Amino acid sequence: MTIQITTELIKELRDATGISVMQCKRALEEAEGDMTKALAILKKTSSDIALKKMDRTAADGAVMIKESGNKSVLLALHCETDFVSKNEDFTTLLSKLVDLILEKGMDEMKAMSKDLIDPIIQKTGEKIELGDGYIVEGSVLGNYVHNNKIGIIVSLEGGDKDLARDIAMHIAAMKPEYITRDEINAEATKLITEIFEKEVASIDKPEEIKKKMLEGKINTYFKEKTLLEQAFIKNGDETISQLLDKNKAKIKEVKRYSI
Repeated sequence: MTIQITTELIKELRDATGISVMQCKRALEEAEGDMTKALAILKKTSSDIALKKMDRTAADGAVMIKESGNKSVLLALHCETDFVSKNEDFTTLLSKLVDLILEKGMDEMKAMSKDLIDPIIQKTGEKIELGDGYIVEGSVLGNYVHNNKIGIIVSLEGGDKDLARDIAMHIAAMKPEYITRDEINAEATKLITEIFEKEVASIDKPEEIKKKMLEGKINTYFKEKTLLEQAFIKNGDETISQLLDKNKAKIKEVKRYSI
């Protein structure tokens, strides 16, 4: 007996999955109208499609941060184009994954992610994969996301949430590579020294002056790249270090991700 695949059946399956009408119709035909089998067929198909897209590059995407109690979670989800990164299905997926981290932890989210991601790959036609994810715990947390592409969490000892968020915004704008000078390793120092040595070598000045110029260039470069030494974007007359001291605060942890 042939079961007729009605538009009502197709609509029911589409409403349940969000997958295209034609894909739902083909799945129902293969399942001979059995809704449970059709759902299983679509799940397998979405997994097969995901495998075929593994060698493609997912260079775009979005970042999301959510906070619950004394915990902030940052997660990046990658796709191939900016268009899909703004797609409602993609955004909803990212939100669900972040909620899973808050509820069950990072490892549990990763274990469950494939079943959530594969159907959206099928719907969008693009490779989608997890980016970095972070969990930051603390009593004073500040979160900032810029254009869904840059996410920063700042945890402070002392101060308040407004201060932590201001510093997170500052980091998004000024892109420091280090928090303190102590983080600058010998390799980075050597590389920058070699670059500026070439610049200074061509200047017609005595060696002693050239040495001081070299030291000045290196110091200026790392000052611009070190968070605590940068001028605060909301008040250029004070550094981040001075801002923290004024508020009796210290930076405990910073997590950031940029797409």
